[in-house]
Amino acid sequence: MIEIRDAKLEDAGRLLEIYDHYVRHTAISFEYATPTLATFQERMRETMRRYPYLVILRDGQIEGYAYAGPFVGRAAYGWSCETTIYLDHVARKCGLGRKIYEALEDKLRQMGILNMYACIGVPEQEDAYLTMNSADFHAHLGFVKVGTFHRCGCKFGRWYNMIWMEKVIGAHERNPAPIRFYPTVARRDKIGS
Repeated sequence: MIEIRDAKLEDAGRLLEIYDHYVRHTAISFEYATPTLATFQERMRETMRRYPYLVILRDGQIEGYAYAGPFVGRAAYGWSCETTIYLDHVARKCGLGRKIYEALEDKLRQMGILNMYACIGVPEQEDAYLTMNSADFHAHLGFVKVGTFHRCGCKFGRWYNMIWMEKVIGAHERNPAPIRFYPTVARRDKIGS
């Protein structure tokens, strides 16, 4: 049974367990050290003040998470966001990524977001730490590559490129409606905003 729901701060331990694999064993994350639980919870709290942060469960077990955040951070970019997804490394290639990303996109569209962006590490040549899987996954969901930064990240003694991918999910009107924050006011109170 598959369930997608809003993340809770109590989920942070499991989410950090999922993320830790990518920090320690891959160049998918460009972080060198796994953040502490307190740091990870603070990151979640900051994201949940304005954007959706979702988890996907299979048979009651969290198998991954996806969230959105600000794109660049200036007011005129408000209708755009950066998206992130991590699945348990043994739960990949079974459709969970598509399900949670589609749920995230739906929530972003309801907020009034028009552009989704993904910042993705890519290798010049695939290796044990990084493949093209993430870029291929995003392309399969309708994202297109819009930019490449060459050899901008060094991890495990190797240089990696970074690409930006974009998906337009709404019409760009001359005077767009203001963005509606996610979550609701009641939920924001629970996360300390």
